[in-house]
Amino acid sequence: MKFLYIAPRYHTNQTDIMKGLTSHGHEVRFISHYAALIEDYSCVTPIVLGYSKLYELIDFLYVKVIHRKDPEAIVFKIQHGFPPMRKLKKLICEFAPDLVILRERSMYSMAAYLVCKRKGYPCILYNQNPLWSEPFKKDIVHRAVNLLSPKMRMTPVVGEKKPGTAIRENDYFVPFVVNPQRAPQERSYFEDDTVHILCIGKYEIRKHHLMLLAAVEKLLEKRSGETGGQIGGIRVTLVGEATNRFQKDYCEQVRQYVTEHRMENIVTVKTNVPRSEMESEYLAADVYVIPSTREMASVSQLEAMSYSLPVICSDKNGTACYVEDGVTGYLFGDCDQADLEQKLFAMVSDRDGMKRMGAAGYHAVVEKYNFDRYYETIMEMRERQLCGKN
Repeated sequence: MKFLYIAPRYHTNQTDIMKGLTSHGHEVRFISHYAALIEDYSCVTPIVLGYSKLYELIDFLYVKVIHRKDPEAIVFKIQHGFPPMRKLKKLICEFAPDLVILRERSMYSMAAYLVCKRKGYPCILYNQNPLWSEPFKKDIVHRAVNLLSPKMRMTPVVGEKKPGTAIRENDYFVPFVVNPQRAPQERSYFEDDTVHILCIGKYEIRKHHLMLLAAVEKLLEKRSGETGGQIGGIRVTLVGEATNRFQKDYCEQVRQYVTEHRMENIVTVKTNVPRSEMESEYLAADVYVIPSTREMASVSQLEAMSYSLPVICSDKNGTACYVEDGVTGYLFGDCDQADLEQKLFAMVSDRDGMKRMGAAGYHAVVEKYNFDRYYETIMEMRERQLCGKN
């Protein structure tokens, strides 16, 4: 079969899906709006189609002129950028896909959906809005967007069952796919009798690198006090992307914090590490921490679990459901530094417990987050469309 993915960029959380499809003999084409600096193209190389000339002008004015001081202005194109229509139509029709996965309800995806609908190509909308969601808004704009978007939707985020939310008939929970990498018995822990903390995330304020470092300082104070024997040595490695000026500025703030608080001997700050080198970072770690806020859905905790690492994650992370509190790691209150400190202390002071949680996380990846489950679900969604049930 032929699978076509159209998304703003080829993200690393797609890698194991691409490997799964190609290893099963399927043909995959990936069309992206733009290319990121750090991606893994070892399995599928995306076609970077870009935007129409008109939108490139709009984007330049919006990002470089009107909102030049806003670090989040660059995401405007994800929802509002529109493609070079003739080139997009040619790529889609020449490939003649058996299934199309469109990312987000965006101008780009709506343009692609119109082409696919006319040609009869089954389409699935993929976004990270929760499965348990509120009813559609009924104003004219939202009605138009919904009309121009695929009716079948999949999401890796469960969300919260609460009054006013429901699971729509055509919505499916399809978790991220991560292949198991290293079983607990195949790796070592606590090199040099030290707990190695790993944190991966772009150098952005909301990623809370500074909050994590402040929490680690509290651990160091406890180590020098009465509870020091429980904690032992600690090291922290921060790995993240710093490519635009806002990320570089924040990364420099992190480095300054390390220097001013005399943490150079225990904290390592790394930038723009190639995907091919990430395995060594996971294998060198003993616990993975993702302290960020406003995280719609992160895959890195699953990657850490695939290397048999316990995880500490914010309870408001969209994919916090992948971490079973007290079993595969701990959840802490979003933006709550004191709670993060408590969870860190509980984790690093129980090394046997860390190994048990790491093993439980690995087995969760094997059982719940495999390619077969992903494939079976998207095939069911495709079949429903072909049988005229949607």
